[in-house]
Amino acid sequence: MKSFSQLFSQYQSDIEVKNNSRPQGLSRAESELIDASVRIKSDPPSSNDFTFMHSIMCQVGLPRSRVNGTEFERRCGAVGLYVRAGKIWDGKQFVQQPVPYGPMPRLVMAYLNTQALRSKSPEIDVGNSARGFLKQLGKESSGGKNGSYTNFRKQLMALSACSITLGFSTAEKAITYDGKPIQKFEAWIGNNDNQGALWPGIITFSQEYFTTLSEHAVPLDLRAINELTTSALAMDIYAMLADRLHRISGRPVVLHWHNLREQFGQEYTGEEADKNFKKKFLPALQRVLAVYPDAKVKKVTGGILMMSSPPPIPYRD
Repeated sequence: MKSFSQLFSQYQSDIEVKNNSRPQGLSRAESELIDASVRIKSDPPSSNDFTFMHSIMCQVGLPRSRVNGTEFERRCGAVGLYVRAGKIWDGKQFVQQPVPYGPMPRLVMAYLNTQALRSKSPEIDVGNSARGFLKQLGKESSGGKNGSYTNFRKQLMALSACSITLGFSTAEKAITYDGKPIQKFEAWIGNNDNQGALWPGIITFSQEYFTTLSEHAVPLDLRAINELTTSALAMDIYAMLADRLHRISGRPVVLHWHNLREQFGQEYTGEEADKNFKKKFLPALQRVLAVYPDAKVKKVTGGILMMSSPPPIPYRD
């Protein structure tokens, strides 16, 4: 894979010759990544470009691939995440749901967090149809076994049913939040996209989650998130850098491969664990840096070097 700087140089060279076509040799995904990078670098984010993630979820994210079993745990330093899959009542019986995983739950939570914070209420209006909600997430609704609607419904059911324990430590105490972020969500009951009346239009966060979100929300650039939604790993790296880089003071911070693997790739084990994880991490990091152009991060021997950088959403005056 070419580095982003190589792709960008090729883009600049080719665009001087062809202004209305895709630069030669670049895939559609590479062209779209470069276009997004140019927009983000050229235009400061507007209020419509703001989205939010809980600070703990910026450090320890949901699983990125399917989990065997009904529990998932991730720890990184003084922060921990523990997810328990729940059950959904289908009108006749309780149906076991999987642990939520992949890009979709991350995208949904970012959207719901943002709407709750903007309205200053744990109740979020999600419109009157699944198709409309997907559109609000920047996704087209497509059917079929692997379509966006099917994935959305499956992951939203899993997300709504699960319980999440968040743990973090300060200099003085250890804090545990245990509960269900989504307290009430009925949209999936007997619903299909042609039955708008069965979609209630309201999702309600638990008061406990809403309170901690209000105190620990990290602003992200929605343009970057939308460009990264094909990779849960890239979404997690972006959220971590957005939360951490602007808080670095003094000397730069080195994260070694084993630390990064603990945070982002605990599924990689064995003698080649760090090496195998590195092969996945570096291309994802390149994509993140393309849409977070102010991030000062570079690869060094043994890991990555992080330097103090402006956050993707500028500080308020």
